[in-house]
Amino acid sequence: MGINIQDSTKTAVDTLTTSYSGKWDGVEGIEQSSGFIQMMASNDLIFVVLGVSLIIWFVLLFYLIRVDRKVGKLEKSLKEESDEA
Repeated sequence: MGINIQDSTKTAVDTLTTSYSGKWDGVEGIEQSSGFIQMMASNDLIFVVLGVSLIIWFVLLFYLIRVDRKVGKLEKSLKEESDEA
């Protein structure tokens, strides 16, 4: 008469386990694939995600520093022009 919640929860857990397992389905011919794919298959995926996110953060930091320097130069040139006038 009641709904069996445990079965649906167990199914969801099993789905997550198979989805996020340490093995990839497409690594049968890993020897013939590129170096990047070999690296991703040999390391845990969390380290690959960490590396990509660190690269993104460093690029953003570089971009912000570059924009800040350009804005600083523009502010300085505008201040010099206003002082001359």
